[in-house]
Amino acid sequence: MSRRFTDSEYRNIKRRERDVISEMLDGLRKSKDKRYLFKDKHVVTDLKDMLNYSADEHPDLPFFMQKYKPNEPFREISFLKAREDVNAIGTGLLDLGLEDRHIGLIGRNSSEWAESYLAIVGGVGVVCPLDRELNESELKQLTIKGEMEAVITINKKYYERFKNIKASGETKLRYIINADMEEDEDVEAGLLSWQKLREEGRHKIWSGDRRYIDAQVVNTDVAAILFTSGTTGVSKGVMLTHRNLLLDTVLVQSMFEAKPKDICFSVLPIHHAYECTATFLSCCYSGSTIAFSRGLKYLRKDIQEVRPTILLAVPALIENFYGKIMRNIEDKLTDKQMMAFRLMDREARRFKVKLPKSVSKDIQEVFGGRLHTLISGGAPIDGAILDFFCSVGFNAIQGYGLTECSPIVALNPAKRKYMRNSSAGHVMPFTECKILDADSNGIGEIAFRGPQIMKGYYKDEENTKAVLDEEGWFHTGDVGYLDRDNYVFITGRKKNIIIAANGKNVFPEELESYLLANKYIDECMVWGGELDPSSEFNGIHATVRLNKEEVEAKLGEGYTEEQVYDLIDKEIDKINSDMPRFKKIAHFIIREREFDKTTSMKIRRFVEDNKRA
Repeated sequence: MSRRFTDSEYRNIKRRERDVISEMLDGLRKSKDKRYLFKDKHVVTDLKDMLNYSADEHPDLPFFMQKYKPNEPFREISFLKAREDVNAIGTGLLDLGLEDRHIGLIGRNSSEWAESYLAIVGGVGVVCPLDRELNESELKQLTIKGEMEAVITINKKYYERFKNIKASGETKLRYIINADMEEDEDVEAGLLSWQKLREEGRHKIWSGDRRYIDAQVVNTDVAAILFTSGTTGVSKGVMLTHRNLLLDTVLVQSMFEAKPKDICFSVLPIHHAYECTATFLSCCYSGSTIAFSRGLKYLRKDIQEVRPTILLAVPALIENFYGKIMRNIEDKLTDKQMMAFRLMDREARRFKVKLPKSVSKDIQEVFGGRLHTLISGGAPIDGAILDFFCSVGFNAIQGYGLTECSPIVALNPAKRKYMRNSSAGHVMPFTECKILDADSNGIGEIAFRGPQIMKGYYKDEENTKAVLDEEGWFHTGDVGYLDRDNYVFITGRKKNIIIAANGKNVFPEELESYLLANKYIDECMVWGGELDPSSEFNGIHATVRLNKEEVEAKLGEGYTEEQVYDLIDKEIDKINSDMPRFKKIAHFIIREREFDKTTSMKIRRFVEDNKRA
């Protein structure tokens, strides 16, 4: 990667890359689509160039905010200091002979993780971000599958796991580099300190070593291999190029914009494409700050200290905030006042006006007092919840993405007149969307084509051909429709469809959205069971986990199983009353245990135990 072309050849390659991206961004500026709100974007050609641009333009602005010790305040690392660290780490990795190699990366959201990622992609090789929730056996399989020759561990517990994986002799691992150690453990065995590697790299640069700084990066090169964690449990290595990740990062910012003074709060796992692109890489491009949360346990405390302006979250986290806010409001208001508040809230959504400052100020303080943008992704969310947050002064929007798409392909614009939070979002610039095999209602499989679509699955031609056709369309496996204004609406997953007795399709996700809108239900899974010819229903079942706080508030302490069952039965009857016969839920199971989930916290639909109490 460092010297594949002559200086003249490389200059010509980079000039062509810059011309192509300049032409695209010029097209964005000239676009007449008013939903692309922020059209003036600067040109960079790859992820290395992205960091260099921000370090040159905003050298003293903070790139990272992090607590390095529990009792210390958040400390800042500037863009200039981050680039110096990245160059030093990259130089150290090249010194180990890791040029053009695959390097794993695992651990907590942190500046160490972010700098390692940028160092690997900026002139060493291919980064393979790994899910820190995986067990040792699963990590070993991905190490083999991804042909990794080194792994950087941010936490000591992962370092110990990878020592075992390396000792097995079944992988290509040569080095395990741990950020929690100040000194190497065993140089001959390849057990190294990340901190010492960085310092040695820094000294080499001071001595004139420019191998990494001058390394050649072509934007069609694979930058990252991301392993999916689908509900089927089969991981595939998604190959994303510099161009994929760069353009997705830039185009996302045409719909909402992060500015150099913004602080983005990072709470979702950074190895996921959503958090990595929309928070980490977006901050790198825009000159914004990424503040790393210490985890859900410290979430509220960290938010109050950081006082972020932008927060990306998954629906479960936003719904948790919403529930606590509503309970807090209920505690402060009489029944009559609460009724008036709900009416006011509903009318505010209807007429797109904000609620009084006396209401919105307390809610703003929950997020530190400065939040202006709240983005939901990773799963569908009830649009009414986002509308509520809009009514108290936030730009609350949702988007849609898949790992194979870097990941974002649709996003609601951060301006209330263009928000349609009942949809998954408006199709991104330079991205095409079409519906395959649409039925009479225009519903079919959703497909996308654009600059953010993956190169393919790593060494997996069969699965690549199954989702990526010859014309470059990525078949998402999601089912839905596209409205006349290019907003995407998702009705379900193709493989999850339940066929009713009358032959019609039932999307479990639709029924789950109705169940989750009920305050007594925390989680659920709808599934198809045996048809009962004697029943008016069509074999549609639901497993639900309850919100015990809400149930207790309704039934009082010491409620019985029979009372709970009757309560949920009546709530499901209300849902069924608005359903055509073929969609009615026939039977439900109340589950006490956690569902078996993927590491991205999605319920595994094909695990039989998830259908039981």
